[in-house]
Amino acid sequence: MSESQLLHIALIQMDITIGEPDTNFLHLEKLLEQAIQAEQKPDVIVFPEMWNTGYALTEIQQLADSNGERTKAFLSKFAQKHQVNLIGGSIADKREDRVLNTIYAFDREGTEIAEYSKIHLFRLMDEEKFLHSGDQLGRFELEGVPAGAMICYDIRFPELARKLALDGARILFVPAEWPHPRLHHWRTLLMARAIENQMYVVSCNRVGTSGTTNFFGHSMVIDPWGEVLVEGDEQEAILRATIDLTEVVRVRAKIPVFEDRRPHLY
Repeated sequence: MSESQLLHIALIQMDITIGEPDTNFLHLEKLLEQAIQAEQKPDVIVFPEMWNTGYALTEIQQLADSNGERTKAFLSKFAQKHQVNLIGGSIADKREDRVLNTIYAFDREGTEIAEYSKIHLFRLMDEEKFLHSGDQLGRFELEGVPAGAMICYDIRFPELARKLALDGARILFVPAEWPHPRLHHWRTLLMARAIENQMYVVSCNRVGTSGTTNFFGHSMVIDPWGEVLVEGDEQEAILRATIDLTEVVRVRAKIPVFEDRRPHLY
């Protein structure tokens, strides 16, 4: 790896209109156009969880994107046109009679580089009653760098983040719809995942209200020391940060956590 490997990140911390995919596609397209026009063009743009439908779970069979076809065409076209990597949040993705909560990611050429379906379903929001869980890890390469993906509730499972780190991930992407009153959990868990795995954590949460649930944003980019490089408030915004992926190598060399593990004891 060269002396530095910089990636300019943009997070689209957006509101989502529950149950209205057409409205959400138009809104995201508008925000994407704003994100790409910055003086420092982003290398990677990240969106929130379930941005196409929100948690319209009782209607999800009718609203979900069949095999992700609409989403994939939309993301691929934008990525290729603007030569930008997209970590496409996650969508309600219908596979025959099952609906999954799925991330699709595309590289600068508009080629799909990742597909990950949420493996831990959140019972407080009845996900398990309407969605099926994935059964594959979110591992992929971004600009030649090993990366990982998790979705929202997944961050409560440190084994998953550690597995991705052990497999080489230097950056972890986390789309979410994480609500009040658990802001302290959100911030603490994301920083812990960064510190314990000595990697960048790039999280993108939604804002706005669905029914009686308020989503607080606070999307963050966190470095391998656990320092927050950028953090949103509770308003819709496009957040930006620049990361140096060689910092992961330096941190892991300074405190050799992975070499000092004794997994035979635990």
